Amino acid sequence: MHSRLGACVLTLRSHRYRYLRTAAAIATGVLALPAKGTAADLPLKAPALRAVYDWTGFYVGGHFGYGDASFGPGTNSPPLQGVALPPSATGLNGGYQLGYNRQLANRVVLGIEADSTFTGARDIVAHERSPAPFNTTLDYVGTVRGRIGYAFDRFMPFVTGGFAWGHTHINVNDADGVSELFPVGKYQTGWTAGLGLEFAVSGNWTAKAEYDYVALSRRTYDLSGFGLANVDVEPRVHLFKLGLNYQFGDTPWMAPINGKTKLPESSDWNVHAQTTVLPQGYGPIHSPYASPQSLPGGGQFQATWTTTAFLGARLWDGGEFYFNPELAQGFGINGTLGLAGFPNGEAQKAGAPFPKIRPQRYYFKQTFGLGGEQEEVPDAPNQLAGKRDIDRVTVIVGRFAVGDFFDGNSYAKDPRADFMNWAMWASAAYDFPADLPGYTRGAVVELNRKDWAVRGGLFQVPDAPNSDTLVYKTGGAVVEFEERHSIFEQPGKLRVGTFYNSGNTASYREVLEQAAANPALDINDAATANRRIRSKYGFYVNLEQQIVTDVGLFARASWNDGQNQILSFTDIDRSVSAGLSIKGSRWGRPDDTVGIGGAINGLSAAHRDFLAAGGVGLLIGDGRLNYSNERILEAYYAYSVIKGVTLTGDYQLIVNPAYNTDRGPVSIFSGRLHAEF
Repeated sequence: MHSRLGACVLTLRSHRYRYLRTAAAIATGVLALPAKGTAADLPLKAPALRAVYDWTGFYVGGHFGYGDASFGPGTNSPPLQGVALPPSATGLNGGYQLGYNRQLANRVVLGIEADSTFTGARDIVAHERSPAPFNTTLDYVGTVRGRIGYAFDRFMPFVTGGFAWGHTHINVNDADGVSELFPVGKYQTGWTAGLGLEFAVSGNWTAKAEYDYVALSRRTYDLSGFGLANVDVEPRVHLFKLGLNYQFGDTPWMAPINGKTKLPESSDWNVHAQTTVLPQGYGPIHSPYASPQSLPGGGQFQATWTTTAFLGARLWDGGEFYFNPELAQGFGINGTLGLAGFPNGEAQKAGAPFPKIRPQRYYFKQTFGLGGEQEEVPDAPNQLAGKRDIDRVTVIVGRFAVGDFFDGNSYAKDPRADFMNWAMWASAAYDFPADLPGYTRGAVVELNRKDWAVRGGLFQVPDAPNSDTLVYKTGGAVVEFEERHSIFEQPGKLRVGTFYNSGNTASYREVLEQAAANPALDINDAATANRRIRSKYGFYVNLEQQIVTDVGLFARASWNDGQNQILSFTDIDRSVSAGLSIKGSRWGRPDDTVGIGGAINGLSAAHRDFLAAGGVGLLIGDGRLNYSNERILEAYYAYSVIKGVTLTGDYQLIVNPAYNTDRGPVSIFSGRLHAEF
């Protein structure tokens, strides 16, 4: 009788724990904890539970959400991206916070928190015109707030309020509403108040849902220099946030058991993050003529910064969900223009002077095991720890980068860790479907066996070259075969891929014929008028081979037909690249890496004639062209400062930048600070 009663008690405790975990998943909106649970979730000899969870301590975390704002009459706020939610004056928002809580004996929790919240990207395509003479935008909001909460064991409702500040700016548009003539910005102060609910999830992690109202002071913008009336900007902001906090130290919710006092860890979800700062510059180069898309002759220095959260959750057996919100700030050299093999893999075509938040990845992954031998899967970003069948079928649906699943390479794939140049970490002639930051929506299916794999994907493409709007009416497809082998007991992989895109593009030859028939016609206007649904196809070959322990070789070759405009990636129709990657174990630095490689990029005859006639591509266009292949040499040393933190020095020599022998060469020097956990 006693044994049955004990089993019932343990079962009830297990169900209680499952319900709490499920409630946490609903509260965060990004964590989906598993529906299954057993009595093993709690130790068999656990004493009776009691509400002793202590909220005292420092914490740091991040948040993601949605909001809206008003700036006052006649301020013309542009729509910012809401993805599944309507566009608004703030769109999606996200940022980070840090704070300290002190729990009193009567369960009252007093705290202080500081945070920064950044707004979403603009919800229009790059070529769309603005109907207003100017647009008002909120760049970010910062707050320092007090918090008062009441602890119900692991739940804590709270109210909050305090000091707020923010930055707004006005972009004055040209007469056609296409270009932003001059951004004017101001800082504004004010106050904030809100309320929320926080819940201790597992380990040292808590999840929260919060609403904040922010009122900032009125500021007057003088636009008389543009022939416009003054405008008063008085922001009123509504922010809805879902967040995660990491609590430093042990946070007990039950009496100590075997010396352990913090919440039990869960292998059914994980959190990782990275941040990368990449400054880059060059000195004066030979430049007898130039256009806005040419590399500036006087030299330039720019920097980019990204911060990404990697959230993963196991939904059911074989089912997983991943979500990656990312903050990105800064610009590539010349606004990511002037080179086909662009030197900064972190540079986006949608650069911004203040951080912008985007939900870069959100996708479901279902793995169907086929039985037989299994392999261990380590915990990593967008990867939950566990075991899986080596023979398996995997289906992925959602938003991601095509390079997440295709054209991989152990030695040249990640510009946050290895080679930075676009022609080194990707098969550069593969015009993979992507929006301006480099992501798309679609589906991938993979069949994996021990010695080989085959995978295919269908994706959305932009509605025009260099557009930020993905559409369903056209699309892209790729099929890749991967073979795994050993040569003299050294492992290697060979990947061969074929691709086909259908998109709204112009034919180089047709545009040239139209321009020849009408010399007064601007060739780029002719290209825009000539756009209709056309195809682009090609292939890539990708090799990685370990030569000896800690020394690896990579090589890529890629080609596309080069008859119609490129939609998404960069102005390259043929490319070969190769290089070496060497770990530092031979000189007592096993976590360091040195790499050296080179790439040669080329264009089809039709593409080069289009540029020579004054056409512009996605990244290049000097107004005329003395053609030769673009040649790139890159060398880097990645120094491991501490575990998870790497400092890199990088040098790139680019001969014939943008395929023009009249320009350059250019020597580009870069630094890179990368941290991850």
